[in-house]
Parts: sequence; C-alpha cells; structure tokens
Amino acid sequence: QVQLVESGGGLVQAGGSLRLSCVASKSIFSINAMGWYRQAPGKQRELVAGLTSGGRTDYADSVKGRFTISADNAKNTVRLQMNSLKPEDTAVYYCNALLYSDSYTLKDYWGQGTQVTVSS
Repeated sequence: QVQLVESGGGLVQAGGSLRLSCVASKSIFSINAMGWYRQAPGKQRELVAGLTSGGRTDYADSVKGRFTISADNAKNTVRLQMNSLKPEDTAVYYCNALLYSDSYTLKDYWGQGTQVTVSS
C-alpha cells in the first residue's frame, strides 16, 4: 500500500536548475527519514542527500553547496533543489523513505526513479 512517487526530472543545460519532489502515499503511520539517491550508467547507486525527522541532513561531497534537501512531514513530501547542475549530475534519481507503515513496522521504500540529464 506504500508508494513513493517522484517528479521533476528532465533535460537541462549545464548551470541550470531542477527541483525534484517525492510524495509518499498518505496511507502510512509516520516517516522516520527520507532522501535522494542517484545512479549513473556503470556506477553504483549513491546517496545524494538525506534527512531524518529530527532534522539531521547528509549530502554527498560532490553536491554540497549546490543541492538542498527539504521536507514537509505533514504532507509526506521531500524535495531536492538542484542548482548549478553539471553534466556529471546526469543520473536516475531515486526517492527513498524509511517509514512506519503502521505503528510497529519500520521499512525502507524506494520510488521508481526519475531521469535527470544535464547537457554540456
């Protein structure tokens, strides 16, 4: 019953901006943490940015100062603002959530991914 739906991916030129959004279905109990991962061809999936319900954030070194993660827990939504995009940011971006589907079950969920392509 739990679903994560990403949106906001697309094609942009280097130096441009995109904002990704991820919405978790409302049929959940609570969210412990949400974040964004990405995977480029031939590379392992890596953490881009994440945050916990307590407000702690974590960013990949390659995106610090350019990307910002934010969340609205009341709406079960997490966003990733991406500025000053570079061709090396090209990847499929995946939303991730660690959440309680009920008061007893804590599990890790993934969205299907959204393509971000940055042209030079």
